Amino acid sequence: MTTIMTDGLTADAVARIRQDFPVLDQLVNGRPLVYLDNAATTQKPRAVIDAISNYYLHNNSNVHRGVHTLSQRATDDFEAGREAIRRFINAPDAGEVIYVRGATEGLNLVANSYGRKYFKAGDEVIITGMEHHSNIVPWQILGQEIGIRLRVIPFNDDGELLMDEYERMLNDRTRLVSVVHQSNALGTVNPIETIAELAHARGVPVMVDAAQSIPHMPVDVQALGADFLTFSGHKMYGPTGIGILWGRADLLNDMPPYQSGGEMIRSVTFEETTYNVLPHKFEAGTPDIAGAIGLGAAVEYLEAIGMARISAYERALMRYGAERLSGIEGVRLIGTAAERGGILSFYMESAHAHDIGTILDAEGIAVRTGHHCAQPVMARYEVPATVRASLSFYNTTDEIDALIKGIDRVIEVFG
Repeated sequence: MTTIMTDGLTADAVARIRQDFPVLDQLVNGRPLVYLDNAATTQKPRAVIDAISNYYLHNNSNVHRGVHTLSQRATDDFEAGREAIRRFINAPDAGEVIYVRGATEGLNLVANSYGRKYFKAGDEVIITGMEHHSNIVPWQILGQEIGIRLRVIPFNDDGELLMDEYERMLNDRTRLVSVVHQSNALGTVNPIETIAELAHARGVPVMVDAAQSIPHMPVDVQALGADFLTFSGHKMYGPTGIGILWGRADLLNDMPPYQSGGEMIRSVTFEETTYNVLPHKFEAGTPDIAGAIGLGAAVEYLEAIGMARISAYERALMRYGAERLSGIEGVRLIGTAAERGGILSFYMESAHAHDIGTILDAEGIAVRTGHHCAQPVMARYEVPATVRASLSFYNTTDEIDALIKGIDRVIEVFG
């Protein structure tokens, strides 16, 4: 294994970490699995799997509604997960931490609750040109229904935002800035602190899509200057179907419910309903209890390793991979920002991304191919699709070398 210079994890530490992930110990198409699709979803450590199993084996019950022992246990574990997340993102209060299905629902919740209450025709929402579709479409729908205008911050060939353009976009009609922290297609890490400072100078709140950043670097909502922040559990070693929307309590308290039903009410008569306090006002119905418990376990697992160590190791691994890919004739890296995380997106003129992915799969290498729910990014670079190798702290330089050998095989087939 090639040694990479980093203040993060040692090779021995990574080898021990890999033992925590049962899925990595298998053959795919007769080859050892090389899993490089972490931006789509991460694998799950035993600690998360065990936490979910323990709930179903011993504590399966609904939360907040029972006086019996199982319900009390389930509620304690459910709320312990919320507190773990509050600590992980340095939120001021656990009541600001709302369980949702994922970042997509978090964005839709803000669009449909905050947006419908405060936006009117002619108002503007600023996003970036590198957004995931889930931070584009909700605002477009709101535009069709209410008449708001979507403004888009452009970026340069390296995948870096043109901040001067952003400053010029901010005006008296700006009602929200909603931006991705780390691009899922480019790996670019955007300067959220500066974006928020400029927005706040005009009294404009900032929504942050942290789905790609929170598994890979320390994320502190107060240090970032965020007003809302959302992320998905399955991209940070937790279960699918669970995620978080964090928001400032004063904003959340003034927002109407997103969905209605049980739990989000304090009292109901046929004449009127009184809504519950935070966070329950936004958590209608029976939640994904096992998912919340599993997400809490994932947070504790990440904390035990250390987010600063994870970030340092993954960025060193990304630099190693970028250097190796750049040395292959016919491979074009898409996204070369100075500040970027563990995403290696590339394009080959000689072969379609889907064909490349198929050949790599035959070698046991799992990558993502396509537009990555970021079609405007593909249009910006004038490519139909890219191959995306996305990294985790359980990946190694040997696996990067296997990817390079797989690309050599692609060149043999397609020239």
